[in-house]
Amino acid sequence: MLPDSIELIIVTPERQFLRESVVEVVMPGAEGELGVLPGHAPLMTELGIGELSYRGAGANPSGVLAIIQGFAEVLGDRVTILAETAERAAEIDLARAEAAKARAENHLASGDTNIDWDRAFIALQRAIIRIQVARKYRGAPVETR
Repeated sequence: MLPDSIELIIVTPERQFLRESVVEVVMPGAEGELGVLPGHAPLMTELGIGELSYRGAGANPSGVLAIIQGFAEVLGDRVTILAETAERAAEIDLARAEAAKARAENHLASGDTNIDWDRAFIALQRAIIRIQVARKYRGAPVETR
């Protein structure tokens, strides 16, 4: 018989970020979104940069986070995420994220031949997802570009 819920554990280098009983998790895999329900087949996967959402079980609330790279282990009754960064929408400093986006865009547009393109592009992706999550879940308008 399949379990009714799964335990979602999110750990960052700083702390155990979240531990809740949930009925669904949707996370940003390195190659696209990955949805997990109770009883999912075991797997290990690399995470990309994106929005992680979960639907709580029972009295537990649902939630959305900005996740910045890491790994996930999925078992039938548990999802463990080791993330470089995890932030709730309410925790994101929108002004700081917008400034980081502007810096990354300027850096990429500078024409500097000594630029670390991968690092600059990741910085831009990180800023964009933080802005999107903050705006989407705080009621502010979201840019589509």
